[in-house]
Amino acid sequence: MSSGLRYGDAPARRRAILGRLRASGFCGVSELADELQVSEMTVRRDLRTLEAGHQVRLVHGGASLPPDSLGVARFSSRAASGDAAKREIARAAAALIGPRDTIAVDAGTTAFQLARALPEDFAGCVVTHSVPVIQHMLSRPPVRVVGLGGDLYHPSQAFVGPTTVEMASSLRVRTVFLGAAALDERGIYCEADVERPTKRALMSIADEVVLLVDHGKFATSAPVLLCRYADIGTLATDGPPPAAVTGALSAAGTRLLATGDGT
Repeated sequence: MSSGLRYGDAPARRRAILGRLRASGFCGVSELADELQVSEMTVRRDLRTLEAGHQVRLVHGGASLPPDSLGVARFSSRAASGDAAKREIARAAAALIGPRDTIAVDAGTTAFQLARALPEDFAGCVVTHSVPVIQHMLSRPPVRVVGLGGDLYHPSQAFVGPTTVEMASSLRVRTVFLGAAALDERGIYCEADVERPTKRALMSIADEVVLLVDHGKFATSAPVLLCRYADIGTLATDGPPPAAVTGALSAAGTRLLATGDGT
């Protein structure tokens, strides 16, 4: 066994197991036993308890997060970052949605929060290429969902590529709720060029484009220019943007929907 901390308390062990799964997506029984310094029988007992609570899924040799979990490590870590701010942004943006609107929801963790924040009386249609959004909408059967297929891009858990773009181009939505990786005074950026065509396709079919970003996106950078502020109708964020971005928004005529002070 390793020299790691011994988890003699069952709740503490199970919290540690869940933390390990959220970081890696899958853990083997033997590696968990070694890391926690307990027997494999104890790990299997903990895993069965977690499975009974629908927190894990038992698979050959170990466990993974359940299918409806945001269990891919990179997506999960982003989802946990600034979670409260993202929920607040999503709630504010959801107030822009009518009960029977057709909307598009982009990939990304803040856009996923928008899907979770849909009003209880919403009975419209959601168009999306985001796998977590599609999974979440299974719990909202009155809502029609149009899933855009294509090539699965694992970092954002979304479909992208020519097939996705072609499917999107045949549709029309009232509002698209868009995510981004970074913003500065020049415009809005995404992480990878493979994401850009799908995002642009969703923007092209929407009457209104609403960008959802937490304040951390003003302090980071990303390599691919997605669009300029003139292409965005509303920027929803959790605090005042930097002065240069505020100036760019004003010059472009883009509405600012700020939910807090960004702290």
